[in-house]
Amino acid sequence: MAAVAQEKLVELRTKITESLRVQRDTASIDYINVGNALNDAMSKQNHAIFARRGCGKTLLLHKSTTDLPDNMAAIYLNCEDFKRHSFPNVLIEILKSLFLEIDKHLYGWFGRKKRLKVIVKDILSHLETMKGSEDNSSEDIKTKAAASASDEINLETSLKHGPLSGKVSAKSSSSISEETERAFKLYHDKLRELDHWLPDLKRQIREFFELSKDKKFILIQVDDLYHLRRTDQAFVVDYIHRLCKDVPLFFKIATLRHASSLYADRHGQPVGAQERHDYQSINIDYTFSDFKKTRDQNWAILSRFADTAAVTTPELSSLFKGEGFSRLVMAGGGVPRDVLSLFLEILDQTDVQVGEKIGKDEVRILSRANFERRIEELKQDSQDVEQGDLIKGIYIIRTFCLDRKTNVFMVSERLMQQNDGLRALFYRLMDYRIIHSCASALTHKSSDGTFQAFAIDIGCYAHLRKHLNRFVETDVSDPGAKDKMRSAPILDESQMGRLFDQAPQNVEQALLEEDEEEED
Repeated sequence: MAAVAQEKLVELRTKITESLRVQRDTASIDYINVGNALNDAMSKQNHAIFARRGCGKTLLLHKSTTDLPDNMAAIYLNCEDFKRHSFPNVLIEILKSLFLEIDKHLYGWFGRKKRLKVIVKDILSHLETMKGSEDNSSEDIKTKAAASASDEINLETSLKHGPLSGKVSAKSSSSISEETERAFKLYHDKLRELDHWLPDLKRQIREFFELSKDKKFILIQVDDLYHLRRTDQAFVVDYIHRLCKDVPLFFKIATLRHASSLYADRHGQPVGAQERHDYQSINIDYTFSDFKKTRDQNWAILSRFADTAAVTTPELSSLFKGEGFSRLVMAGGGVPRDVLSLFLEILDQTDVQVGEKIGKDEVRILSRANFERRIEELKQDSQDVEQGDLIKGIYIIRTFCLDRKTNVFMVSERLMQQNDGLRALFYRLMDYRIIHSCASALTHKSSDGTFQAFAIDIGCYAHLRKHLNRFVETDVSDPGAKDKMRSAPILDESQMGRLFDQAPQNVEQALLEEDEEEED
């Protein structure tokens, strides 16, 4: 087959580049619906949308807005806009943004009745008054929030105490409970004012919709909740949940599951919203547990972009050779945005006009740079007090896999259940695409119990020449991969503790220096 015309490749590259970051009110590629995600996102029900960054949470929210029935409207709020705001002012800002959007679309969505304008104006005026009151606890809140975050992933504590002692779980649960209580006391005055106002606010909302001519329901889309301080999240969700109850409002919260706290317990009293009771979950993440499904989803997305650039399916397939696309999906951790970004990078370095194609080697060459970007992203998104333990966790897991010359390792499900700190570490590294979930509830061929299987990112090892022909890589795209995983080495607490003690003081520098030695 002849090479894809250069003008088509330029158009394909432009289409993908313009859609890598979904922006409000901008044209983008259609959301590729799998299962019931799109229908659920448009339904009159509370939902939380969970997935790693780059899986399409924002795109799903925007796409659902365009397909709503005539009597429904959606209002989009991005929590990144509020991430530096102190609580409870952040909640006031969210409510203010909500009603400013309602005011903006007042006549088009709801009609020209004078009373509608009066209601919205009154609500906005009340919010502005509350926002203006002095918040003397802002700095104290910030300090205590940072202290709480350090307890979420305390690698040293998790390894010293062990899962069976109960000390780690007790410490973690106690820390969360104590921080919730401290936060409640600090926020009490403004929260009490907001709580006292809530019945009147909901009465005004009911009256508003009774007067509305066209729109009878509103979906409140709260994107990227994880940008708010974790100690604030449950309080924000709690108020939004109570605001929506028994009025024609429904929330759609999009966030990272393991970086979010939608629910907390305060002396037996719930704060926030509970999954399955107060909201239903929409999971649009794609992992290596079903690699074929993940690969097919990413191929469908790339194909949709190809259609917009008049690139045929045979032409798109001709850009790859052998296991090139599967390897690309592995390198991207199954996350569509990562897969597309890597595709563009490799395409820039591949001269398809002279017959060059994207294969395993082309992906391998860029794997190290991709791994380094993920570490940088981790440093930008995570809180300062937890960065050290997250990066040390990367070093420990990577060292274990390189020592055992394998990309897949197993962790006891019992350990994951009983050690809060280690569980948080593994889940957060999954969020940052450093490790990838391959299977759960697996039995091991030489050990009792059930295990979770993880694969380290190929950027951790694929470029290291000293491991060439000595590294046993389990191909997660192989239909028989899960059976092979049952023989994978088990990473237990004692091994993590040993590697923790042996880790250099500057683990990030050690990771990069090892790579530089390979290049030399």
